[in-house]
Amino acid sequence: MATEAPPPPRDGAETAPGPVQPTTEQFTEVQEGEEFGELRRTYRSFAFPLTIAFIAWYLLYVLLSNYAGDFMGTKLFGNVNVAFVLGLGQFATTFLIAWLYSRHAAAKLDPRSEAIKSRMEGDA
Repeated sequence: MATEAPPPPRDGAETAPGPVQPTTEQFTEVQEGEEFGELRRTYRSFAFPLTIAFIAWYLLYVLLSNYAGDFMGTKLFGNVNVAFVLGLGQFATTFLIAWLYSRHAAAKLDPRSEAIKSRMEGDA
């Protein structure tokens, strides 16, 4: 298994320094800053509503399966019933949410977090 990382030093030998490691105080300062707060708000404004909506959709499916057997057993065509279609809908919405999140993260979260990381490591 190949990696790009150099091997660890032997016998206490010195190696070239890696990225600058921020101090605890620097981490705390960034965490309390406006830019990090905005990043957190952007994440939460996307993740929380979708999480709540998906859990509600899942619980609806479970409740319908337990208490509305006649409705869930309604045949739509051939041997395909409502329960089967709604079950496939669970998979579809899972993949849809994952795809939407990856687009949201790439467009709005990753650039902001990369800017914070670069500043913390002293690259910018």
